[in-house]
Amino acid sequence: METVQKPKRTITPEQQQRRAERSRLLKSMVYEMWDGKPLYYAGYQDVLKGQKTIEQVMSSSILQSRMAVRIAAYLLSVLDLEQYDVLGNEIGVQFKKGDWRACDIAIFNVADLAGQDETKYAWVAPKIAIEIDTKVDLNSFDSSFEYYEKKTTSLLEFGVEKVIWLFTRSRKVWIAELGKDWLIRDWDQPVEVLNGCRFVPDELVPTKK
Repeated sequence: METVQKPKRTITPEQQQRRAERSRLLKSMVYEMWDGKPLYYAGYQDVLKGQKTIEQVMSSSILQSRMAVRIAAYLLSVLDLEQYDVLGNEIGVQFKKGDWRACDIAIFNVADLAGQDETKYAWVAPKIAIEIDTKVDLNSFDSSFEYYEKKTTSLLEFGVEKVIWLFTRSRKVWIAELGKDWLIRDWDQPVEVLNGCRFVPDELVPTKK
């Protein structure tokens, strides 16, 4: 029986342009790469539909920004900057090609960054990773907890000594260390970052009455 081949659909220049634009938009909205799979910013589909701008889905809230800036300022004021480097702005931590995570604030040993190409993501584990909420689209996970748990575990297994999550809505802190019970604390309790370096979230950003 002779097989009848269907004619290939012709793609118009306009369609090619739209596809290229969609591909460009998607690439610009990758939040993290998990073993070759892109995770996008929450709200990326609204950008593709023209309902939001890229800036709207990538930007932080006032509270998130205030917390990140004040934590970083505190760390820079108390840590020995000849020993530690405090980096922020969603610094990329590269596990391998096509596999990296973003960290709001990361504390590295200065010596570990020696020889790194500073125009690219870090290929070494930070000593401490601090996260404030997340901007990632969670639709590919069964729950937000699954994302937080998997990301935390991957960072710890890569060599991060401690991962600290601050959740602005619930005002809770989640502290994870490899081989130890993970702890959840309120914002009015001290969070130890390193020996002799601790902060109280509610003191850095007081809760409005």
